[in-house]
Amino acid sequence: MTTSTTVIVVLVILVVIAIAVAAYLSAKRRNEQRRQQAEQLRVQAQSRAGEVDAARQDAAAAEARAEAARAEAELAEQRAAEARQGMQVEEARREDTLREADALDPDVDHRSADYQPGTTAAQPGTTAAEPGTTAAQPGTTGRHVDTP
Repeated sequence: MTTSTTVIVVLVILVVIAIAVAAYLSAKRRNEQRRQQAEQLRVQAQSRAGEVDAARQDAAAAEARAEAARAEAELAEQRAAEARQGMQVEEARREDTLREADALDPDVDHRSADYQPGTTAAQPGTTAAEPGTTAAQPGTTGRHVDTP
């Protein structure tokens, strides 16, 4: 080999080594920058830990309020059901009283198929009674009186 060929080979080897060293240093610098960036993100995430805890507490408090509201609504529904049942009992008592009165009243046909407690059809020669009344007879008001 000639000197010029040797010089060219040595220069090519030096250039290849320089490129390899530059690539290594560039990768090393890039990796160091990524480490620093990752550390900054970790610090930033750690600084938000308080915000996360506050949000967690807010969510737990909202859940507790929602559960209390559900329990209150359930209790209100139960009370409403009890009130409806009480109303039905009172309606049944009233109807029983009306049936008892109609059974005693000789002007009421409580055995007819279309009998409704507290209402009667008009008797011959009289006008129809209003619901909750009997046909008026001379000397009477014709109204049922609910007794407590």
